[in-house]
Amino acid sequence: MKEYKYKINGNTYNVTIGDIDDNMAQVEVNGVPYKVELEKAPAVKVSVAPRPSAAPRTETGDKVIAKPTTSGGKNAVKAPLPGTVLSVQVKEGDSVKASDTVIMLEAMKMENAIHAGRDGVVKTINVKQGDSVLQDDVLLVIE
Repeated sequence: MKEYKYKINGNTYNVTIGDIDDNMAQVEVNGVPYKVELEKAPAVKVSVAPRPSAAPRTETGDKVIAKPTTSGGKNAVKAPLPGTVLSVQVKEGDSVKASDTVIMLEAMKMENAIHAGRDGVVKTINVKQGDSVLQDDVLLVIE
């Protein structure tokens, strides 16, 4: 049994809570017994988030990380942060505008649209879908 003291509007109440069966509780307030019906709590639905997939690996078991490419100079489109290439939106030889999305990159469980940054033609693409890249890796070159 649990005993509590409550003060409501200046009046003191001694409350004792006895056995609870299903949704009925035996309660005594200032020596007077009561049967109290408890409201049933709604069922709680637990959802389990899917586990992230493991990083891709080569046949030898090494992690797949695109090697930084230094070519491209000022015409290079670089990864702004480390992540995984979700998709390449262009092909070599495609004409692009500065605001065109050329690559979708997943980083920190968010999709990031990588834009061309300048008008031109895609000269080389250094990554493919599924590649892991580091910050400042050259993704593609635009001339």
